[in-house]
Amino acid sequence: MKFSEFGLHEKITKSIDQLGYKRPTDIQFKAIPAILEREDVLAIAQTGTGKSAAFVIPILQLLQKKRKNKDNGVRCIVMVPTHELAKQITDVFKQIGKNTSLKFTAIYGGVDQTEQIERLKKGTDVLIATPGRLFDYINQGVVKVYNAEILVLDEADHMLDLGFYKDIEDLIKYLPKKRQTLFFSATIDQKIKKLAYSLVSRPIRIQISPKNPVAKNIDHSVAFIKMDDKRFFLERVVRSHPEKKILVFVRTKVRCERVLKAMERVKVAAVSIHSDKSQDARDSVMKQFKAGEVKMLIATDVSARGIDIPNVDIVVNYDMPEQPENYVHRVGRTGRGKLKGTAIAFCSEEEKEMLTTIEDYTGYPIDITDVGHDEYSDTIDFSTETHADWKTLMRQAEVEEEEYQVIKKKKTKKKNKKKK
Repeated sequence: MKFSEFGLHEKITKSIDQLGYKRPTDIQFKAIPAILEREDVLAIAQTGTGKSAAFVIPILQLLQKKRKNKDNGVRCIVMVPTHELAKQITDVFKQIGKNTSLKFTAIYGGVDQTEQIERLKKGTDVLIATPGRLFDYINQGVVKVYNAEILVLDEADHMLDLGFYKDIEDLIKYLPKKRQTLFFSATIDQKIKKLAYSLVSRPIRIQISPKNPVAKNIDHSVAFIKMDDKRFFLERVVRSHPEKKILVFVRTKVRCERVLKAMERVKVAAVSIHSDKSQDARDSVMKQFKAGEVKMLIATDVSARGIDIPNVDIVVNYDMPEQPENYVHRVGRTGRGKLKGTAIAFCSEEEKEMLTTIEDYTGYPIDITDVGHDEYSDTIDFSTETHADWKTLMRQAEVEEEEYQVIKKKKTKKKNKKKK
């Protein structure tokens, strides 16, 4: 099937052709007709399946019909968990909707309100927003949402992880009961089901989840590395692939900065992104990495979830993720579309339980890269890191180990509470 068979307006099909989209992906093929029929949709689809375009394309089509009263406020609200995802989806709306007369605005925290408010005063059709900033503007009377025709919740599972359940429930109080609701999530559990079915009305349920949630064109493997030796093996990956774009995932913001400093010590150019950085700094980092000006980006799960970064060659799980679904999200940053990708995981002795959980979740064992004794020793010996200040490095390793044990204890307590 081709996009032209959906009966879309020529202004939209023109943009689709210019973007080089040939045929709809599975999620687009199943979601677009239902959305065009103004059905509520509950879609479960992995990152990288083309789900943004799956709702952007039909929304643009539906909004072609003009309102009689232009002062009735926002027509469509897309709620997302992070700043980066808000900007990314806004870009998709602008790319596909560039030939229409519709206006698209992204609002999120971390930046001065003045510019965003000025844009909102000029009017907008589609508002892409993070929950906190959206409620700020609703309470200030800057945003009128009481006549919104469409509500989209994207990365709903991630929003719940970040504690936005009540924010979503509160938003519904401001919206008309008669509306179209589109609910997109990468995973589904009881809490997500409860939220979804409180929002949608007799939805069309769409599930795009292959038996193996990790794409076939991603070569993923795991190597067993001691916690305080991981930086040497990361350096080795970079030295072995100097022209490759590498995305490195760590567990915490503190770890993010420590790994960055470790790379700086060995003269490896890298940048980091996490929630403690200002929005301007995050924008700058993403711009550098996307353009290939810097080949390595070190990130936390929260900051990188849902971001579309083109042409990532290698994903490194420097720390094993505590949530197994995050492994799928991480490795899904590479091997996008028809491109090949590589994912490497560094697993310490303390993280082997996490590895087992991930393999149970995916249903497949991850290939083990056997690192022999000589190869292991050579990797450390040939590192360009200055070994003079070993006391400092050892103290750092001890601190990291203590932090990890604290996290592990908290996780164990949570598990025990659930069992009770």
